[in-house]
Amino acid sequence: MSFIRKATSGDIPQIAAIYEHILDREEQGPTATGWVRGVYPTKATALEALKAGELFVLLEEDHVAAAGRINQLQAPEYAQATWHYPHIPAEQIMVLHTLVVSPSFAGKGLGTTFVHFYEQYAREQGCTCLRMDTNVKNTAARKLYAHLGFQEAGIVDCIFNGIPDLQLVCLEKKLEG
Repeated sequence: MSFIRKATSGDIPQIAAIYEHILDREEQGPTATGWVRGVYPTKATALEALKAGELFVLLEEDHVAAAGRINQLQAPEYAQATWHYPHIPAEQIMVLHTLVVSPSFAGKGLGTTFVHFYEQYAREQGCTCLRMDTNVKNTAARKLYAHLGFQEAGIVDCIFNGIPDLQLVCLEKKLEG
């Protein structure tokens, strides 16, 4: 059974291993995230989120199977998106960053489970709107997020997390009730 909790320093090696496993698959061809080894994401990405108290892990079979950062920080590039709900105040917007699911646990619905947790966490924090982003190349994530009710709010050409020539897909969902 899956369990989600705030990450600890002991989780960092497993999270970094997930990043590397995804990057290995990217370089071999079956996965398209648009990430770049040594640039983003790295162990430092996870450590920064941990130090901020914003890193969460999904445990499956006593292993970190998924991880993501949840906070209210919107990337500067988000200002270029055409948001569907631009009137919602920033303090009511929750953002999910760097959601990863270990390829070893792919196909088990863990991405969906994590996004549902994100939605509930946002509600508990008094937020009414969710935002996130992905690379235009990450068609699997785009399909999942659309299935979960997220709307694309534009594609921003930018340098993002140190990756040049990136097309950043901004996504949004308004929470009901």
